[in-house]
This record gives sequence, structure tokens and C-alpha cells, in this order.
Amino acid sequence: RRLNVRVNIELLPTSNPVHKKDLAVRLTDDTDPFFLYNLVISEEDFQSLKSQQGLLVDFSAFPQKFIDLLQQCIQEQNKDTPRFLLQLVSSAPALDHTPVSLNVVETNPFKHLTHLSLKFLPGTDAEIKKFLANCLKCLKEDKFMLEEKLRKTEEDLTRQLSYTQQSLSEKSRELDKLKNEWTSYTTTLTNKHSQELTHEKERALQAQTQYQQQYEQQKKELENLHQKSVQQLQNRLSELEVINKDLTERRYKGDSTVRELKAKLSGIEDECQRAKQEVLSLRRENTTLDAECHEKEKLINQLQTRVAVLEQEIKDKDQLVTRTKEVLDATQQQKAILEENTEEKQRHIEKLETTIKSLSAELLKANEIIKKLQGDLKTLMSKLKLKNTVTIQQEKLLGEKEERLQKEQRELQEMGQSLRMKEQEVCKLQEQLENTMQKLEESKQLLKTNENVISWLNRQLSEVQMAKRLDTSASTHGGGRAAASPHGMPDRPSFPTSGINHPISPLYAFQNFLEPTHSKNANSPCPVPKASTLTFFSLPLQVQFNTHLSKLNRCSDAQTVTTTSHPANKENGDHLGLESKYVKKKDDSIPLRGLSQNTLNSEYLRPYLPTKAQPLPKAAGTPASAYFPG
Repeated sequence: RRLNVRVNIELLPTSNPVHKKDLAVRLTDDTDPFFLYNLVISEEDFQSLKSQQGLLVDFSAFPQKFIDLLQQCIQEQNKDTPRFLLQLVSSAPALDHTPVSLNVVETNPFKHLTHLSLKFLPGTDAEIKKFLANCLKCLKEDKFMLEEKLRKTEEDLTRQLSYTQQSLSEKSRELDKLKNEWTSYTTTLTNKHSQELTHEKERALQAQTQYQQQYEQQKKELENLHQKSVQQLQNRLSELEVINKDLTERRYKGDSTVRELKAKLSGIEDECQRAKQEVLSLRRENTTLDAECHEKEKLINQLQTRVAVLEQEIKDKDQLVTRTKEVLDATQQQKAILEENTEEKQRHIEKLETTIKSLSAELLKANEIIKKLQGDLKTLMSKLKLKNTVTIQQEKLLGEKEERLQKEQRELQEMGQSLRMKEQEVCKLQEQLENTMQKLEESKQLLKTNENVISWLNRQLSEVQMAKRLDTSASTHGGGRAAASPHGMPDRPSFPTSGINHPISPLYAFQNFLEPTHSKNANSPCPVPKASTLTFFSLPLQVQFNTHLSKLNRCSDAQTVTTTSHPANKENGDHLGLESKYVKKKDDSIPLRGLSQNTLNSEYLRPYLPTKAQPLPKAAGTPASAYFPG
């Protein structure tokens, strides 16, 4: 069976001076007051327990380790297969006052390991009585504490109740006062509002009569204007048909040019890919050239050091050469002297030969003299040969060193020339790269502008067709649509003088907007605003082609001021008359550079551009909100 057991661990002082404290462990059950098992372990008993169960802990650290084992059992008790178990084993079939062993067991898939086994003795009657007396004492103390708490809480609650009752009575009084005040206030307000309502009804009736008169006047004017606009639109329709024919022809031409441009674009893209490949190869060559330049700079530094060393050697060699030249001069002088001597000897020999022929008797003496002279000559010749070999070797060494110097100087010059040539090649390649990139950007911009122009022309054609349909529908119905709002004002503004009955585009710009000044009249309570003049101009290429644009073209003066004063806005903010939905800036878009002012002033678009600012008609007693609600 499974029980919840309370384990109490205490260190009890003892009278033995050697063993100061004993460990007392007590097992109890909160549900069964007669369940009591005790165990007292002294240090001597712990030593025997330690030797029996192979514990590695001292007596001072044993209580904490035992508590740790119990906490691990508590943590694992709610699991299905707990790792640590606390087993209470008895020899008898029931717990009938027999000794019990408490085992701390660790379970694993292989074996049940008992970490600790303690034998508990059942409590005697005296111990049970003492335990029960302690429990009763604790319960009485708890009861007394709870009674005191209850008394304090009752007092607090009674105080709070009295306070709340007083506050409730005060609040009820205040509520009655407020109710009385509110009733009196509501009665006064109802009286005031009824008077104001009657007054406002009178004002509304007067205003309604005024508005009806104004409406009738406006209706007459609008009918006259509508008739004029119908005539103007018919004239304009004929003109637009002619323009439409021209535009269709231009469209076909534009299609052909687009095809040609597409073919050119494919060629340019191929060239661009080739240029990219060339750029990659050039970059690789540039990296190799940079590496070679770095190596050659190192070589130049080494060669400069070597040249300095060689210059020092040359100076030393020059000194040697000067010395050898001096020696050579001396040897040449000796050689000249010897040559003169040899020439003299040869002359002497010739004389002797002549004398030999003449004096055969003196041949022996002459032969001896000749032998001696020949020996002297041999020695002199050997000496001359030695000197000649020495001088030749020195001349060879000097020539070799001069050749080396010349070679190194040539190599230096060649290296410098090659470096300059490579630097020039790198500059040329960079210039070619920049030119190709510029050409690419220009071609992209041209394509973008061409696409924008074509799309714009298509839009204009579609708008012209829509204008024709709208004109036919307007002519069939025979009157302009001017829907009135619930307050007696038109929902959409109209321009009677120009004959425009369509809603104003969101890109209209309004200038010289005069705010109406309200003046109170003694007879009529409704304030009548002064007639306000509204000067407007439309952005070019935006007005729909269902209206007579000859009068709207008068507002180009105001428009030209804005366009000419800010030429830099062609790429930044000025969209050249296209609507905002067609010219929204994207993250990957290229600024529109192709549409210049020349395209706006061209003969194809001149009939559709505004020329002068056209003010709205002044209607007596008509507020500005009637034309522009909200």
C-alpha cells in the first residue's frame, strides 16, 4: 500500500562528553495518530552503519544527505515510474508494533539499488502519549492564534461596515441632490433647445428660398453654357478625329521603331554580356597585373639596392682601372723602349749579317753574340707575354663588368618602359569600361523613356476613345450631370465657362485661393459668403480629352513659371504632367531623363497643353464650398 508519512529529523544533545549529539528520526502519519516509529543514531551506531552499508559520508554531513535523498523521493513521487522510492518494510503482515526498516531505493531498468536502509522501532505507549500530548499542545496553540486572528478580522470588518454605511448614506444624499439639479437643468435645456429649433427653422426656410433662387440662376447659366460647350465639343471632335488619324499613323511608326529598338536592345544586351565578360577578364588581368607590378616593384627595389652596390663596386673598379691604366702606361712605355731596342737590335743584326757575308772569319764570334742576344730576346719576350696576358685579363674583366652594368641598366629601362606601358593599358581599359557602362546606362534610359512615351500615347488614345463615348452619351442625354448633395450642394465641382463636366483630377493645383469672409445680415441670419475667385491650372498631359481644351490651355502661364523655375525637378519631383499612379518611383527604377521640355513643346502635344490661367465664374452669393465640397 501507499502512504504519506511525515519524517522528522532532529539532533538531540546528550550527556556524554565524547558524543555531543545524537540523530533522532521519527516517522508519523497525520491521518493515524498511533502511527509512531523512532530511531536514535549515535556516532558509534553511525560508524557501524557506515561499515555495514558502505557509506562515504561522515556523521556531521549524514543528516543533510539523508534530507537530500528524501527530497528526491518527494520530487519523483507523482511520476508513473519514479526513480527514487521510499520503502517501509516490516516482517509482519501488518504494521502491528513490530520493527520496521526504511529503505531509500533507486530504480533503473537493470536493478533496484538501496542507497540507505534504517531500522525503526515502534513507539511505546509512553512515547505515543507524549507525542499525542505535543500534538494536542500544538493544536491548542494554533487554535488560540486562529481565534485571535478571527477576533481581529471581525473588529476590522465591523469598522469597515460602519464606515461604508456612513459613506453610503452620504452618497445617497448627494445622488438625490444631483437628481434634483439634473431635472431642473434638463427642463431649462429643453426650453432653450425648443426656442433655438424654432429660430433655426426660420433661418433654414430663409436660406432655402435664397438657395432656390441661386439654383435657378445657376441652372439657366449652365444650360446656356452647356449649349455652347456642345457646339465647341462638336468642333473639337472633328479636330480630334484628324488628330486621332495622325496619332494612329504615328503609333504604327512607333511600333516599327519599337521593333527596331528591341532588335537594337537585343544586340546591345549581347554586347553588354560580352562587355561584362571582357570586364571580368580585364579585372582578372588587372589583378594579375597588380600582382606583377607589386613583384616588379620589389624587383626594382632589389635592383636599386643592387645598382647602388654595383655603383660602389664601379667606383672601386674605376680606382682599380686608373691604377691599372697607370701600370699599363708604364708597361707601354717599357714596351716602346723594348720595341726601340728590338728595332735597334734588328738593325744591328742586319749590319751583322752584312758583316757576316763580308767577314766569315768572325762568324763564330758573331754566332756567340747572336746566341746571347737571342737569349736576352727570349727573356724579354717572355716578360712581354706575361705582361700582355695580365693586361688582357684585366681588360676582359673590365669589359665583362661594363657589359654587366649595361645589361642591368637596359633591364631597368625595359622594366620601367613595361611598367609604363602596362599602366597606360590599365588606364585605357578603365576608360573603355567607363565608356561601356555609360553607353549601357544611356541605352537603358533611352529604352525607359521610349517605353514611357509609348505607354503615354496608348493612354492618350484610350482616353480620346473614352472621351468620344462620353460625348456621345452626353449628347444623347442632352444635359450635364450635376448631382446635388443632401444639403443642396453639388457633389462634384464644375467649370461652366470651359464646359468641363467631369470630376477634377487629384493632381489639379489651386492658386490664389481666397477664403470667404462671412458677414452677418440683420434681416437674414444665414451668413452669405462673398464670391471667391479660384484660379487653377492643370498639370500637362493629364486633362481628359472629353472637354474643349482650347480654353483650359490658357493656364500655361502659371505652369511655365513652375516648370522653368525648377529645371532640376525633372528627375526629382516634377513628373512632366503624368499622373502619380503612372510615375510612382520604384526602388529598382531609373529616373526619367528622356522626356525633356522639347517633348512637351512639340507639335504633337501642343494642342493638349494648357496656355493661360482660367478663373472660375463669379456667381453672386455662391459659396466656394458649392464648387469644391470638403
